[in-house]
Amino acid sequence: MNDMKNLSTVLTEKRLSRRSVLNLSAGAAGGLMLGFTIGAPSSAMAARGDFEPNAYITIKPNGRITILAKNPEVGQGSKTSLPMIIAEELDAAWSDVDVEMAPLNPALYGMQWAAGSSGTPQNWTSHRQAGATARAMLVEAAARQWGGVPAAACTTRDSTVFHDASQRSATYGALATQAARLPVPDVKMLKLKERSEFRLLGKRIGGVDNDAIVTGKPLFGIDTQLPGMLYAAYEKCPAVGGRVVSANLDEIRAMPGVKDVFVVEGQPSLLRPGIAIVADSTWNAFRAKAALQVKWDESKASQDDWEALSAKARELSKNPKGEKVVVTSEGIDAAFAGAATKVKAFYSYPFLSHANLEPQNCTVVRTGNKLEMWAPTQMGGPIKGPFEHLSLYGFVSKLLGIPEEDITVHQIRGGGGFGRRGFNDYAVEAAVIAWRTNAPVKLTWTREDDMRNDHYRAGGFHALEGGLDDKGKLVAFRNHFISFNIAGDYGVAFGPRTDKTPVVGGDMNASEFPAPLLAHAEITQTLLPLATTCGAWRAPGSNVFAFAVQGFMHELAVAGKRDHVEFLLEILGAPRWIKEGSPGAIHTRRAADVIKLAAEKAGWGLQLPPGRALGLAFYFSHMAHIAEVAEVSMEKGNKIRVHKVTVAADVGPIINLSGAENQVQGSVIDGLSAMNQALNIENGRIQQGNFDQYEILRMPDAPTEVDVHFIESEFAPTGLGEPALPPIAPAVANAVFTLTGRRMRSMPFKDAVRDLV
Repeated sequence: MNDMKNLSTVLTEKRLSRRSVLNLSAGAAGGLMLGFTIGAPSSAMAARGDFEPNAYITIKPNGRITILAKNPEVGQGSKTSLPMIIAEELDAAWSDVDVEMAPLNPALYGMQWAAGSSGTPQNWTSHRQAGATARAMLVEAAARQWGGVPAAACTTRDSTVFHDASQRSATYGALATQAARLPVPDVKMLKLKERSEFRLLGKRIGGVDNDAIVTGKPLFGIDTQLPGMLYAAYEKCPAVGGRVVSANLDEIRAMPGVKDVFVVEGQPSLLRPGIAIVADSTWNAFRAKAALQVKWDESKASQDDWEALSAKARELSKNPKGEKVVVTSEGIDAAFAGAATKVKAFYSYPFLSHANLEPQNCTVVRTGNKLEMWAPTQMGGPIKGPFEHLSLYGFVSKLLGIPEEDITVHQIRGGGGFGRRGFNDYAVEAAVIAWRTNAPVKLTWTREDDMRNDHYRAGGFHALEGGLDDKGKLVAFRNHFISFNIAGDYGVAFGPRTDKTPVVGGDMNASEFPAPLLAHAEITQTLLPLATTCGAWRAPGSNVFAFAVQGFMHELAVAGKRDHVEFLLEILGAPRWIKEGSPGAIHTRRAADVIKLAAEKAGWGLQLPPGRALGLAFYFSHMAHIAEVAEVSMEKGNKIRVHKVTVAADVGPIINLSGAENQVQGSVIDGLSAMNQALNIENGRIQQGNFDQYEILRMPDAPTEVDVHFIESEFAPTGLGEPALPPIAPAVANAVFTLTGRRMRSMPFKDAVRDLV
């Protein structure tokens, strides 16, 4: 009871970023368990008494250390890197560590999501405190065991406490039970390691799931198996907003293996109307789905048409100013009037699908009025605040009329996310189907379902204008951004929605490059109505803004007869923060350093093999400063060949060097793939359905090398899953111009290069 009273006292004290450390219990079998709670009432934590399996750290007397990974794993490596942060401050030998997924529990873990490259920056301090707290308690236990040895005289290394003066040592396993009985130290008294003391962070550590992945062990959502499980498919109107009028349900019901087929009315937001089929196998469910003959009411369905939208955007671009002024400078018109050289350009890019390798799926079982769900989701936990409307718990609760506490979601590894699995429409469909079915049900989407019912990267358009003085310096810049607002019933917005709410990735803010760096800059935007659903797509907004703006920066450098590197460095100016403390807080020295490093490592200005050229681009997104140089040639048939990509990144300290390199290399490959992809929309329908029409970069077309260099600056760590993607497309486009003298201002590049000579 004394320990529990102490626990309550500790939890009521104010903690950094509202994070508190708690010693959960020694447990009946002995050992030490530790975890965090974020904003949870201390009395509730103390009253529980029993140990729960949502602590971050468990140390058993046999020396095994279990560290729980709190966030979903969708290939970004957080299941390895976040536990590494804890293990570093714990001074644990990585070979002693077992990593498991944490349950979804916001009272203990706060937000558990994979979104916005936020995992590392949001958890850096709290995870270090978790490891340091455990280490301090283990050291104190050793000091007491050794008869009053000062804790300050002890050191730790490889899951062991040492007292060099007496040449004594004790493993964490041997100390765990005694350590669990000690009061938890005040987090303000903890001494975190200096970066020079890191032994684990910055090393190459293989992913904790690597063995299971390469040996094909069941690991992903689609691998989920439950006794007596049935299999489901779901057919929706090919145009968003269509509803079922009639269908050949009796015919489908009579097909082999079909257990049930029924109409789902749907609700605005995530649950689109459709027809559910339940069968004894995925094959039979898919066969029955293919045989459906549905008459749809499309009176309120999407009529979106890409060609018509593009024509409208081109007409709107003739006006240099959009409907909404995002930011403008006094004297902007005078600055353009006085410019020695003026450059105008119109850039465009199409809609894209996420194209996750693992199609959307979810397994659900109903027991009475309770649901248990196994979902490869990026956003599975209960959510409060601005993202509450995306909560899987909240939507299923409202839809089925059951309390959130009667819903259990298990976060399962996803085969690719890129933002798609942050929208839980597939899981909601599975919940509705299971609610009617007296058996576990696994819903699986076909590839065509996945591509034609995505939350897409929005297409867009930029009418750009720049003014240069007689020395080629940029003195005026204007960007009229033309995008889309949510016009249908099923669009998803980040935050409150109005009649003019932009689609995800369809909004531009005042911190977009290079506006905050110039005395005279203007960004405006015009939105066109769109019913097609859009969502977060790896580095939302940035992934396409970079193509337009950084391509145009190269146009301006060429027009001013300036070296591209020199031109960008001049725009950045003296070392300083721009909008420090905000998500758009670019640091000009960090930006300049990655530009110079990428150029140096790529051999900027040196002789290249005949027929090759370099292109450079820089971009800042998700708090990361990244520059990339592409080495390019043109093959027969005007095919772009990217031989090598050099990347320089400043994301603060590197957690897992192997994972960090993988994230950058994967982003480059993904970006090279995306620059040749496009979805066409006709009469509200996505025309592409599979990889024969929507090509993924193949191995023979990948660069021979993606050379990655990190500047481990003194700043706090930032995200890395997304920000390395935006610079690659403009880097390639700029290289193609240097090689051919022709400019590519539209994607996909494979179409744009047809006009090159």
